[in-house]
This record gives sequence, structure tokens and C-alpha cells, in this order.
Amino acid sequence: MKGKEEKFDLVSETKRLIIRPLQEADYENWLNEFKNRYPSKYRHDQGQLDMSECTAEWFENLVYKHQELAVRDIAYVFGVFRKSDGIHLGTVDLSTLARDNFCWGRIGYSIHNQYWRKGYGKEAVKEVLYIAFNQLKFHRIEAHINVDNSASIKLAESVGMEFEVIRKGFIFEFGEWTDNIIYYKNSAIS
Repeated sequence: MKGKEEKFDLVSETKRLIIRPLQEADYENWLNEFKNRYPSKYRHDQGQLDMSECTAEWFENLVYKHQELAVRDIAYVFGVFRKSDGIHLGTVDLSTLARDNFCWGRIGYSIHNQYWRKGYGKEAVKEVLYIAFNQLKFHRIEAHINVDNSASIKLAESVGMEFEVIRKGFIFEFGEWTDNIIYYKNSAIS
């Protein structure tokens, strides 16, 4: 496995995107794109959020926290930026669930709703899966998806993730224990 410093410096480019950890200099761009979100239209669309507590100092602490999580191999949070103009499009994150004999992680993804249906999510998730298997040396990555989140299910399938199981009462959200569909991909099928 690569050294801790190398893990944090993960930067990757696709045809249209730059995928990398957030930096303090991203604050205004990051904040503006959250402020430019459309109102929520679906249950799994956070829509516009109250960003009043997200000061430059708050963001600096967030960047530092992300760095610490990466150095400790707990989580890797990648900002997704459009290559043509540097606009922040969203986030893809990896969480380490187990190492040792498992090398098992979870992927999460969120693209600002004003950039939906342009293929950015698929492009970003596909690249972060490549990073997970080839640079961070995970063997298995799971996506834990609400059973009624058809857009997220389609995205997982479009990047080659396979349905595995429905985990009953898996996560506490929306005021109750909810079921999640588990999609997975492993390094043998990447």
C-alpha cells in the first residue's frame, strides 16, 4: 500500500472532470454551487441547504478533517470539478469498512442537482472506483442505496456495480430504520 502522504495527494482527471480532495482555495466555488442548487423535487434530493454556518473558517476545518481521515485510511472525500471551468459539481467519497483480509469499502456520491442528467455522476463514480481498486488497493466496494432511489440505483448499475442484497432496517434516516439495497463491485471484476 502507498504511503500516507501519497494517498492524500490523489488527483485524477477524466475527459471532463478533475477529481481531487478539497482545498482551502475551493471555498467560494464550493459555497456558490451549494447556493445555486435548485429546490428539492425528490425525496433523495437535498435541494437548497442553509449554508449560513459554512464560513471560510468552517470550510478550512472541513478540509483539515478530510485530510486527517485520508491519512488514517478512514475515508477519502473527493471534490468533483468540471475541467473546462473548475466549477464544483459535487462529491464522491470512499469509506474504509475493513482492511486486513477484506480491503472492503463503501462509496457515496452526490452531484449538485443543477448538474444532474449530464453524466457527471457516472464519470466521477467510475473514476473513483478506479482509484479505489488501483491506488487505494480496495478489493470490494459497496454502494448502500435507499430502495426507492432509482437514480442512484441506475448510476450504480451504469458503472458496473452488481445487485447483491437488500439489508433490512440498515440505516436510521427519515426518522426510522430504513432498508438499503447493496450494490457491489470488486477488483476481480473492475
